[in-house]
Amino acid sequence: MSTLEFIYQRHSVRKFKEQPVEPAHLQEMIKAATYAPSGKNLQNWHFVVITNQEKIAGIAELVTKKNENLAGYIKDEAKAKAVRAMVHYHTVFKAAPVLILVYAGPYPTIADDLLAAGIMPASEALEYAKPNPAIQNIAAALENLQLAAANLGYGTCWMTGPTYAAKEISEYIGFAKEGYFLAAMSPLGIPDEGKWSYPPRKPVEDILTIIQ
Repeated sequence: MSTLEFIYQRHSVRKFKEQPVEPAHLQEMIKAATYAPSGKNLQNWHFVVITNQEKIAGIAELVTKKNENLAGYIKDEAKAKAVRAMVHYHTVFKAAPVLILVYAGPYPTIADDLLAAGIMPASEALEYAKPNPAIQNIAAALENLQLAAANLGYGTCWMTGPTYAAKEISEYIGFAKEGYFLAAMSPLGIPDEGKWSYPPRKPVEDILTIIQ
């Protein structure tokens, strides 16, 4: 077996068995997530794990309502229809026994200092915020979690679409932490699917530049 096989085992899963997730396995996944790199070692992540099926269904309902609300603002009917069509994909987590919400906390950058100084034009100062290390930290942690899940026989699906209902979701579950916001989420469970395959990957030579 390739030493990198654990990476290739991970794929997006949207159908799950009703079988629960072992608590010990869940702890291991979260622990793996915390071993991700984070700028300045701030570890600005917080994981909210939901196993209550009624609450998971309630979150799906909130996402559905917010999707319809946002679509109503779009005057172009074709684009509004496309937004409404995405709600199916944004609520696939309702079929999972576990839902993991990943919150991102504050991460001060030089852009904050430049904006506060008020000398450099804001548009220029914001250029220095583009790397967005706060989100990069959370992305690294979630990737660790999903790789660990796949290695333990579980399925996950990286989701950011439903975060347009972040405010409603946080209020519904009663979670609030100063400076933190919902950045991503993932269903978790035993995959209930037949044979699967990856969507085609771009050839390495197409996405790699080596400068010597």
